[in-house]
This record gives sequence, structure tokens and C-alpha cells, in this order.
Amino acid sequence: MSLPSEPLDEVSATGRTGASRAGRLAMSSVSAVLITITCILVPVSLLTVWVHDIVLDTGRYVSTVSPLASDPAIEAAAVHRITEAADVRVDGAQVTADLAKWLEGQGLPPRVGTAVKALGPQLDSAADAAVSKVATRFVESDRFETVWTTANRAAHSAVVHALTGEGRGAVGVEGGTVTLDVGAAVENVKQDLVKAGLSPAEKIPEVNKQMVLFQSDELGKIRGAVHLLDVVGNWLPVLTVVLGAIGVLLARRRRRALVTVTLGAAAACLVFALGLAVVRHYYLDHLPAQVQSPAAAAAVFDTLVRFLRVSIRTALVLGVVVALGAYLSGAGRLPRGVRRSAERTADSAAVWGAAHGVRTGRVGTWVQAHRSGLTTGVLLVLALVFALWNHPTVLTVLLLVLILLAVLAVLCLLAASGRSSDRAGQQ
Repeated sequence: MSLPSEPLDEVSATGRTGASRAGRLAMSSVSAVLITITCILVPVSLLTVWVHDIVLDTGRYVSTVSPLASDPAIEAAAVHRITEAADVRVDGAQVTADLAKWLEGQGLPPRVGTAVKALGPQLDSAADAAVSKVATRFVESDRFETVWTTANRAAHSAVVHALTGEGRGAVGVEGGTVTLDVGAAVENVKQDLVKAGLSPAEKIPEVNKQMVLFQSDELGKIRGAVHLLDVVGNWLPVLTVVLGAIGVLLARRRRRALVTVTLGAAAACLVFALGLAVVRHYYLDHLPAQVQSPAAAAAVFDTLVRFLRVSIRTALVLGVVVALGAYLSGAGRLPRGVRRSAERTADSAAVWGAAHGVRTGRVGTWVQAHRSGLTTGVLLVLALVFALWNHPTVLTVLLLVLILLAVLAVLCLLAASGRSSDRAGQQ
């Protein structure tokens, strides 16, 4: 006795349907998780690139900090510290006391010595004014820029020390304080003072005067984070792109997933940029007493994070551009309307060109037949160019977008000419 096969077939079909739904649900869930992780990792990847490829790169570091030599805040801080260093070595009270003692030893009345001693503060003030004037002239000259750039290039290992705890140099780290030795600048000012006729400056010995650039009790934790970012700097950006690509490929609606991941990454970069602004504001509002110049601290902070800000803005603009491109290539009413308008415009241009003897012949026909593949190839080439571009900026993104639009317009015109030729041949 045999049982009917229909119920079994229905059960089997139901089981396959359920398994298929479960598989799609699992893939969608994995896709959503990967897309979320990608959006979070994009600003983190930019941070790793900044640490690994900019902060720890000697040439780019020097080019980054060189403009600080002519920054007004840095110049004012340097003049103050150099003047202070020289003032420690020129003691007006001691000089007048010695002079008064010598005069009294020559038989002059004590009141003469007393009057000479009273000149101590005026001598200190005159010395300070002379030192400050010479120090200002030196700091504002090209010599200071040369000294600044040369010292930073030679002492780049100390900057690595400031961020990773390794290395030594003119930039030092003690506890949570990052300092710059201005002893070399004091020596230059000393020579200028002697040439200017201030002979007591000859007695200024070599000094090891420090100018505080940065102070944070969390520097130890920052060092650990920088070391971690340096280790993963080569791989995290690649891993982020791979995870995002897998997330898009696993999604049921890939174009929508691409729009989601790019806009999500752009939003994450925007949040990161706002967070960086909050960190800057908090740091400058809570500067410790060791930092003598808040303006100089702000200049150093802004200079060191300049390329990070550029990278964040670039990623934000790139995300919006890619999302817009993915949306316009979709099946929505607006994208279809835009593409139809472009095709009609190209057809009109092709008809006008044919009427005036401008024809593309087999080239237009070939482009029309292979237009989809050509478009994909152009996108891949521009993506490769962007990936290989050394530190791209917003202008880089806009330039590549303009190139893409120009190439797509040419392909559209060639395809329209091919269609026009086909229609003419059929007639």
C-alpha cells in the first residue's frame, strides 16, 4: 500500500522555503553587523593612518611643524622663555652690589654705594628689555626658522618618544609633560647681545631651558593607544574595506547597503570630527600651570591634528559622493528620470552631430555594446587611483568625481552616436 506523494512534496517544499528564509535572515543579520562595524572602523582607520603614516614619518612631521616657527603664538612663547633664561643669568642686584663694594673700597662715601645698589632693579629692567628686543629680532628672523626646522628633523626620534616612549632628542617627555629645549636659541641670542654691546651677556653660560609644549596626565595611556594604532596601522584600513565589501555583498539589496555603509561612515566621521573639537576645547580650557602659553598650546594642537582633520573631511565627502552615485544608479523614480534626461540629451547631441557630419562609426557601436563593462572599468580604475593616492584630500575626491563625470559623459555621447548609426543603418 503506497501513500500519496503530494503531502510529502509539500512538506519538502515548505522545509526548503523555511531553510531559505533562515539563510537569507542570517545573511542579512551578518551584513547588518558588518556594515555597522565598518562604519565604526572608518574613523578609527583614519586615526591609525594619521599615527602610522604622518605623526611617525620624519619628512611629513617636519613639514607639519615647520610653519610653527613663524606662528605668532609660538614666537611669543619662545621670546618669553629665552628672555626668562637669560634673566636668570644676569643678576642686576649682584652686579650693583659688587660695584658699590668696589666704590666704597676706593674711599667713596657709603651713600654712593647705597645709591648704586638702588640701581639694581633699573639694571635688571634694562637688561630684560635688551634681551627681549634681541630675542624678538632673532625669533622673527629666518635663522630661528632654520634652527627650528633643523632641530625638529634631527630630533624626530624624540617626537616618537613623546608618543610611544621610545627615543630621545630635543623634545623630551617627563611624566605627562612634553618640552622643547630652547638652550640653542638662548646661545644665539647671547651672541647677538654681545655684538649689540651688552658685555655682561658674555657671562651667560650654556643653559638647558625647557619650553612646555604639551601637558597631560593621561600621556601614559595615550602612549599605549598610539603603540596599538601604530601596530595595526597597515592592516586596519584594509580590513575595514574588506568588511564593508562583504557586508554589501551579503545584503539582499546591495545598492541600498552600499548607500547605507557610505552614509554611515560619513556620519561616523562627522561624529569623530565633533568629538575632536570637543577634546580640543576641553584641553585648552583645562591647561595646567606648566603650560606657559595657551595660545602656543592651541597652535601646536591644531598643527599636529591638521592632517587628521583633512582625512576626516575627505572621508566624509567621499562617503556622501559614493552614496549619491549609488543612489542615482538605482531604480527609483528620481534616478530613472535623471538617467533618461541624460540619455535624451546625448541622443539630441548625437543627432545634431550626425546632421553636421560628426559620426563615431564602429567606435560608437562598440561603446554602445560594451558600455556597462566600460563604466565598471572606469569606476575600478578611479577607485585604484584614489587608493594609491598619497594622502588624498577633499580636492582629490572632487577632481576624481569631475574626471568620472567627464568620462561617463563621453561614453554616453559615444553610445548615443552608436544608437543613431544603428537606426540610420536599419532605415
